[in-house]
Amino acid sequence: MDDTAHRLTAATTPTPYDRAAEARWVPEPDKRPGRTAFQRDRARVLHSAALRRLAGTTQVVAPMRSDFPRTRLTHSLECAQVGRELGAALGCDPDLVETACLAHDIGHPPFGHTGEEALDQAAETCGGFEGNAQSLRILTRLEPKRFAPQDGTPARLAPWPGRSVGLNLSRAALDAATKYPWPHGAHPTDPASPKYGVYADDLPVFRWLRAGAPPGAKCFEATVMDWSDDVAYSTHDVEDGLQAGHIDPLALRAPSERSELFKVAERYARDAEPEELADALDRLLDKDWWPESYDGTARARAGLKDLTSQLIGRFCLAAEQATRARYGPGPLTRYGAELVVPREVRLECAVLKAVAVRYVMQRDEQAQLRARQRIVIAELAEVLTRRAPEVLDPVFAAMYEEAEDDRAALRTVIDQIATLTDASALALHARLTGPAGS
Repeated sequence: MDDTAHRLTAATTPTPYDRAAEARWVPEPDKRPGRTAFQRDRARVLHSAALRRLAGTTQVVAPMRSDFPRTRLTHSLECAQVGRELGAALGCDPDLVETACLAHDIGHPPFGHTGEEALDQAAETCGGFEGNAQSLRILTRLEPKRFAPQDGTPARLAPWPGRSVGLNLSRAALDAATKYPWPHGAHPTDPASPKYGVYADDLPVFRWLRAGAPPGAKCFEATVMDWSDDVAYSTHDVEDGLQAGHIDPLALRAPSERSELFKVAERYARDAEPEELADALDRLLDKDWWPESYDGTARARAGLKDLTSQLIGRFCLAAEQATRARYGPGPLTRYGAELVVPREVRLECAVLKAVAVRYVMQRDEQAQLRARQRIVIAELAEVLTRRAPEVLDPVFAAMYEEAEDDRAALRTVIDQIATLTDASALALHARLTGPAGS
């Protein structure tokens, strides 16, 4: 973010959060006094294997298909930088918002959204698959850091005595990382929405972390994380598309191209008219920092970096100013406010998403690659289910043996696949479905 052109006025001291916000699912003493609960949360996510795995997971272009790829990990780091500054400017604890941003994609499976769709089909009989619900599952169960005690287990832990409780983050951190705080089919305004944030068998910890929260409402820190996510991937995906030569800046002024582009943009701004989307695109194209061409020189690369910086600053500053205009100058935390993003800025962001989708993700070679990836996931699910638990990793083999029914057993298989990177999914598929593994 360009601090000279778009400075966010950060709060000088972190805002206090109450004990309920800092509470952990399993109480544990501080190992080193002086650190805040949210500093501990940030460290736990940053050092987790689940976060490291995102280095090998698709963002837009598969990691093995580019010399300088953006992965889910680099996206999460970029989202965290945006969110930390914006959150601090609005009075949130910056470590809390950064933790949420680092964790927001931690449940995404190999091959990005393609893998997510394929796993959802494979998991149909155990409740489906959703990357955001998987994130909560990883944070509260699958990433081994803390276990519930065997003896004297609190009543709320009765379903999982002596079982992993994941990273055992604070209530506020888990809440801030929950983009869709409802189970499948319980969207507060659209029951048909495919987006949700918790599986049925993770409801006990979900109810705990949501204690006292208005039903279906996101905490303020989660809205900051959500907008930071949109800002980071919409701007960086366009930067990558321009640098790779997939996006021609001049094409964005051609009437025929714009018509097709706005059809894509409607999925991100369903209530917008084409004229509004055209105005949003033109506001960006008319800026002196918007590139007219890209030739790969050092000067052109610097121009792309300036483009990204200008866009991030524009989107964050607009949200900060609009939120302050509604709520005033005080610290904004938890359920005391909701991030305000002006409609014009949301439409600009939607148009950028559409640019990346149309010119990068919808290329023919990408469509062919996604088709192969879906086959890999489907065949992995079939062979792992058929040969479990012998072919599962030890941690998942043990969970499979402890599964109380077929649904829980299948969920364990899905968990195993979801923890793979793109490369390890391909390698495991080759090993299990090739001549030697069949």
